[in-house]
Amino acid sequence: MSERQIHTFKTMFGQQELIIETGRLAEQAGGAVTVRIGDTMLFCSATMSKHVREGQDFFPLTVEYEEKLYAVGRIPGSFQRREGRPSDQAILISRVIDRTLRPLFPKDMLNEVQVITLSLASDQQYDVDMLGIFAASAALMISNIPWNGPVAGVRIGLIDGELVVNPTIPQMEHSKLDLRVSGTAEAINMVECAANEVDEETMLRALALAHETIKGLVAVQVEMRAVAGKEKSPIHEYLIDPALIDEVRQRTQAEIREIVVSMTARDDRNEAMEILRETVRAEYQARNAELPADQQINLKHVKDAIEIVLKEQVRHRIVHEGVRPDGRSMTEIRPLSAMVGFVPRVHGSGLFQRGQTQVLTIATLGTPRDNQLLDGIDPEETKRYMHHYNFPPYSTGEAYPLRGPKRREIGHGALAENALLAMIPSEEEFPYTIRLVSEVMSSNGSTSMASVCGSTLALMDAGVPIKRPVAGIAMGLIKEGDNVAVLTDIQGMEDHLGDMDFKVAGTAHGITALQMDIKIIGVTQEIMTQALEQARVARLKILDVILQAIPAPRPELSVYAPRMVTIRIPVDKIGAVIGPGGKTIRSIQDATDVKIDIQEDGTTFVAGNDGLAVETAIARIRALTEDAEIGQTYTGRITRLEPYGAFVEFLPGKEGLVHVSQLSDTRIENVEAEFKINDEIMVMVTDVDPTGKVRLSRQAVLLGLTVEEARERDRAGGRGRSSGGGGGGDRRGGGGDRGGSDRGGGDRRGGNDRGGYDRRR
Repeated sequence: MSERQIHTFKTMFGQQELIIETGRLAEQAGGAVTVRIGDTMLFCSATMSKHVREGQDFFPLTVEYEEKLYAVGRIPGSFQRREGRPSDQAILISRVIDRTLRPLFPKDMLNEVQVITLSLASDQQYDVDMLGIFAASAALMISNIPWNGPVAGVRIGLIDGELVVNPTIPQMEHSKLDLRVSGTAEAINMVECAANEVDEETMLRALALAHETIKGLVAVQVEMRAVAGKEKSPIHEYLIDPALIDEVRQRTQAEIREIVVSMTARDDRNEAMEILRETVRAEYQARNAELPADQQINLKHVKDAIEIVLKEQVRHRIVHEGVRPDGRSMTEIRPLSAMVGFVPRVHGSGLFQRGQTQVLTIATLGTPRDNQLLDGIDPEETKRYMHHYNFPPYSTGEAYPLRGPKRREIGHGALAENALLAMIPSEEEFPYTIRLVSEVMSSNGSTSMASVCGSTLALMDAGVPIKRPVAGIAMGLIKEGDNVAVLTDIQGMEDHLGDMDFKVAGTAHGITALQMDIKIIGVTQEIMTQALEQARVARLKILDVILQAIPAPRPELSVYAPRMVTIRIPVDKIGAVIGPGGKTIRSIQDATDVKIDIQEDGTTFVAGNDGLAVETAIARIRALTEDAEIGQTYTGRITRLEPYGAFVEFLPGKEGLVHVSQLSDTRIENVEAEFKINDEIMVMVTDVDPTGKVRLSRQAVLLGLTVEEARERDRAGGRGRSSGGGGGGDRRGGGGDRGGSDRGGGDRRGGNDRGGYDRRR
């Protein structure tokens, strides 16, 4: 066995040094590297199979990012204490890497390729998604796998008006832009972006800066290849005989042209194409019956050749004749419609349709305890605003098993979520957890952007005070040599046969989300500028339709939505509200039928469907957390009567003495004759001594006295009482209200002045 050679390479990534090492780990993989920035480290391997399964006609590429919690020193919270199903964030990182790598493999490659990235360590300073793209590209570059790289990915932030390359996670908290771009030294091929109404000019500058940064990151990979790269292995390819393609073209071109020109309705066009396919297939099948087995024509190749001819005809008509498959011009949007309140009882609903694409979005409001808990390596632990996107088989007229959301659905949901994120009110403004679910009812192009529009409608219908409505549109590109057509509102065929899928979402003020996948090299700055401008014009038209359906968020929440009120209690009073084992908070919730959530900083959310019940619960919470305030008036309940006065509970668990001289505006001879246990009376707090004992006055309330006037009357009454016994002994002279009484020093907690009888029995 040859001696292992370890190679280390370094380059700058923004303001930080990036260290790449190969040769130390996974020597049997096709290619393997570790990449490190700060104390964040990733491992990535790329391996290719030597053989191809018989009859296989597709490229089986698998790209996986595995999030390991040991990277942040945590043990997984699952029952088995090991990582389970990938988190949504891990799936999104896998998708970003996949979308960057996939277009650069040989077109007809059949060998299985597997790219696996592991998070080894995370310092919580740098996101790993763009680092993962670099690691995957580096592993492929030094491997034996044929690939048309290298590529790199870079994040651009917009902080205090300045574009920043590879910002840290703490810096990104203050950024108006989260732009992730990947590509080769020649061109960008993938964009993912969330933004807070960034204008088109700034976005173009950010894209240009990203590409300049990418050029430096791919240069070091070229150096790695020269020093540590393996010889590329031969591959199996799915090849169709060019002579067969020419033959099929001659047979079908005129008919396909007629179908494309005369049939603008998708269903009619698809039906006509299917009849043609079956006819041609039957012709070749009849020819095969007359040929020896080793000379027979592959019917799958015939079918694929027909698709090649269809693609040629559609693209030619768009680029050279300016007509799209459904007859629209380059900038024309399909018919639009929008409505709200379609679904009863839910908190909000929006139905948006653009051509044959139709999405129904439902908004649900919840309490803070409904926040999503995140179990990943990112610093964020909870999620208050969620968007879930479902793409069922009936939306395309198909039937297949439901197996939960696929990667594409996770990705489209995240894109729509990012499009609205900057417009969602803060928790202080709107203390609700928000969940949106977009159900794709019909699909023919850009359901993700339709879900953005449906989500805007649903949020406004639910009464969520979003800052501004958001709309989205998908742009396409057909490029034939120097001839270019930028398409607004692409449908399914244009997406499939085109060179670019560019989704743009935003408000009337700017862009809030981007997603772009490019299949070709050569998308220029001019093309990007044109695409963004056409998207802006289309977005404004769609926003007009949305605002016609609902011009502003509803002023009131649905009667079925929880009523939420936020208050803040002292941190040292949280325990008093919760009570031993949660007894107190449960009793409030049970009595008022509300939900109470208390945060560590004392922020308390009270939610219920009955507004009066919410107010009642808040009053009880405030009572538990308030301290006696001198001069404040309270409504209290008499808990005990004595000849010298009454003890009154004026706050939960807080009691004070109203001396007999302070019980009325006239002289009282017999306290028990005038008052009863559990009587409610209004009292003023006139004094709180250093031990916490509270003196109260009902007389001050009846006469409208100030605290000083009430205290002076109390002191005058005390001087008279201390000179003689009678019925008015002062608690301060006879041992106090919790010591002996003025009738002989008996302790009210044991025997009392009437002979040891305990009235609490």
